[in-house]
Amino acid sequence: MEIFKGHTGMDLKPINSGGTLLRNGPGLFSVGNSEYNHWFDGLSLIHSFTFSNGEVTYRSKFLKSDTYKRNIKADKIVVSEFGTMIYPDPCKNIFSRAFTHLQNVIPDFTDNNLINIIRYGQDYYASSEVNYINQIDPNTLETIGRINYRNHIALNLATAHPHYDEEGNTYNMGTAIIGFGQPKYMIFKVPADASDKNHKKPALRKVQQICSIPFRSSLFPSYFHSFGMTENYIVFVEQSFKLDIVKLATAYFRGVNWGGCLKFDQDDITYFHIINRKTGKEISTRFHADALVVFHHINAYEDDGHVVFDLISYKDSNLYNMFYLENIKKETSNFIQSHKSFSPPSCQRFVIPLNINKESPRGSNLVTLAGTTAQAILQEDGSIYCQPDTLFIGLELPGINYKFNTKKYRYFYGSRLEWSPHPNKIAKFDIIERKHVEWVQKNCYPSEPVFVASPGAVEEDDGVILSSVVSSDPSISPFMLVLDAKTFEEIARASIPTTVHMDLHGLFIPAKMATVCYVVPNEPT
Repeated sequence: MEIFKGHTGMDLKPINSGGTLLRNGPGLFSVGNSEYNHWFDGLSLIHSFTFSNGEVTYRSKFLKSDTYKRNIKADKIVVSEFGTMIYPDPCKNIFSRAFTHLQNVIPDFTDNNLINIIRYGQDYYASSEVNYINQIDPNTLETIGRINYRNHIALNLATAHPHYDEEGNTYNMGTAIIGFGQPKYMIFKVPADASDKNHKKPALRKVQQICSIPFRSSLFPSYFHSFGMTENYIVFVEQSFKLDIVKLATAYFRGVNWGGCLKFDQDDITYFHIINRKTGKEISTRFHADALVVFHHINAYEDDGHVVFDLISYKDSNLYNMFYLENIKKETSNFIQSHKSFSPPSCQRFVIPLNINKESPRGSNLVTLAGTTAQAILQEDGSIYCQPDTLFIGLELPGINYKFNTKKYRYFYGSRLEWSPHPNKIAKFDIIERKHVEWVQKNCYPSEPVFVASPGAVEEDDGVILSSVVSSDPSISPFMLVLDAKTFEEIARASIPTTVHMDLHGLFIPAKMATVCYVVPNEPT
């Protein structure tokens, strides 16, 4: 673990009371002489930036997952990842090889949780999209133990992007594919008080299932990376980007990696499920849109009898291919030439009418909200065809002032994606004015921007933006960037005199919360 202190040199009100920004992402791409194929395969490296009295303390530590320990012990990659399939040593005897093959008929996924840091109760976990999560100590970054969702709720996969309500409850979604009866999507809740005061039981022991939604197609469930939530509803986008179950079950034998089991059906349609998060009942009207690919939701809220939800969509699924390491390592000009057809991320607003008059003329737009061009067209069969309002093009990894999550809001922040999968700018977008401002520095690559509100703030953009920045210029050390969220002007930075890797997602923990850590021993699998 590396620990370094830096100085912001400024009095920063939003983070004066202290807190820790936790970040997660890939940090090791080779073990021994073996290498990963994809950026999303790298072994998880947890970063923390702790703010206290004008100082920033940086720590980093590899997640000591079972995958990490097995790879390090073997001095090579022995666990398959998203873009890297591992096969048994040909020197092993035939019985050992056959047993390994049989084990992979129903794959047991890696626990290399490199996507995000999430909270259940007062416990913090490194997470990805599989059935395993690893609890960490947010102060020391030590790995405490592995938790298996399947020991607590019937699912095989779960998102790394849950939602938190004002009471501290956590809402998340998962998928039950194999071994749990009819295949289905699952929405669940973990109460705010779920952590064990005796430090012996995981918060997931108190998990509550809200509802289940059957697959449209049993063999091709929709892939989902996140979902939307309003004060009363869950918004689930059942998209045309799907997981091929047969291909997943036979991937090992076909020589296909897990990423190769995803497919985009451009001729299909997208369904929007609107579920009451208190009763678990879905609105019976069928809402649909054209085929799209979505990874990240921005925000969702209710407004005058409508559900409004903003997300970032693509016209195809080529984004994952851009992150194969052989593509990332290309010279800029070659990379641009190879990805001219790249579908840029589009920030789009969909509006769902909740009170539908069955006597309305077919073909009429049922959206009555001002300030949006989104439409919901009543079809002959009574379904609603939704067309989006495009807010902005070229932004990913969105963030908001989370106090406005589930509420009507004005601003969102994100990483600008133009010619590269790695952002070289961050931006603030004003939904009302339809304008944006940017922060950019030559040869610098900022991480996902995180908003931290000023104490007692009333205005939505009263706070700061935090982003860790790395540079291709060897004369520029990595640094923690602090921007005024209102003006988007730099107000401070703290240099970090060590190597810092680009990361994916994370969260800011106020000091009073970061001191709480419930230790749960490693669960049996």
